Amino acid sequence: MDAFTLSSLRAIHRRILNWYRKNQRDLPWRRTRDPYRIWISEIMLQQTRVAAVIPYYERFLDRFPDIHALAAAEEHDLLAAWAGLGYYSRARNLQKAARKSLDLGGFPKDYPTLRALPGVGDYTAAAIASIAFNLPHAVLDGNVIRLLSRLTGESGNVDSTVVRTRLRAVADSLIDPRHPGEFNQGLMELGATVCLSKQPQCLLCPLARDCRARQSGRQYELPVKSARPGPLEVEIQLLVIEKAGRILAWKRPAESRRLAGFWELPEPAQLPRARVESRVTGFRHTIVNTNYSYNVFRASLVRIPSKFQWLSKDKLHEFPLSTAAKKALACLEK
Repeated sequence: MDAFTLSSLRAIHRRILNWYRKNQRDLPWRRTRDPYRIWISEIMLQQTRVAAVIPYYERFLDRFPDIHALAAAEEHDLLAAWAGLGYYSRARNLQKAARKSLDLGGFPKDYPTLRALPGVGDYTAAAIASIAFNLPHAVLDGNVIRLLSRLTGESGNVDSTVVRTRLRAVADSLIDPRHPGEFNQGLMELGATVCLSKQPQCLLCPLARDCRARQSGRQYELPVKSARPGPLEVEIQLLVIEKAGRILAWKRPAESRRLAGFWELPEPAQLPRARVESRVTGFRHTIVNTNYSYNVFRASLVRIPSKFQWLSKDKLHEFPLSTAAKKALACLEK
């Protein structure tokens, strides 16, 4: 797309801001300019849907209301508060970043220092810098990439570095220096609610008159993306072994590549001497590109191996349980 003229830029700024101010969703992190709260929301929103984040966001802030509380938290408390959101390295990086910020004398207020925090990439640093500190740094998340590819008629694969670089230049040229935070949020909101992946709502879009994809009738074809492989299918059996109001479980070691520090229900291969008694239920759980099918069985065991522990059913909320363990135990209560 040719460079935007000053008049066209001003028109785009005006239309995006007016649309956003009228149509933005009422989300809890939009009711604050506190950098700490905005940072927490941006980390939680990485690869997680807005609807799923809201209850976690509010509970997390009740538990860790400021950067000092987060930095001082015990790991099991931190993981318990995050349990269910997935991608648990995000929670550990949050605490590392909180401690680093305190070492720096407080939460960073500029893009380079924000970008250097653990778990903070280009997009997250730009979002925090613009929303919390009104600094002119353009965001480029999945929604904005889709919107800009249609706006400019980008026919290249948006997964390629070359095309991402072009779209980054477009985003940088578009940013409203007077209202960068609102403008960034406007673009993201427009991508999330109007410029949809499969059914773009062009008649509702404030940029419809500028959109190259719509002008050429290609709004359903763009953006061009790499084909994704089909999902993997994995079957897992879990055992529920109860005794005197307690549940048998095991804790993943700190060096575990996945869910380090989380508690799990045992699988039959871990307890070959267990007596499987009856199937309780089954459920499915999806992580990224893998579909897990779980079957839950009641079982009994005479001798408990050393790596397993009894957890009180009344205190399970105090432990960081994996999502699979939570779902399996929830089925017992139905």
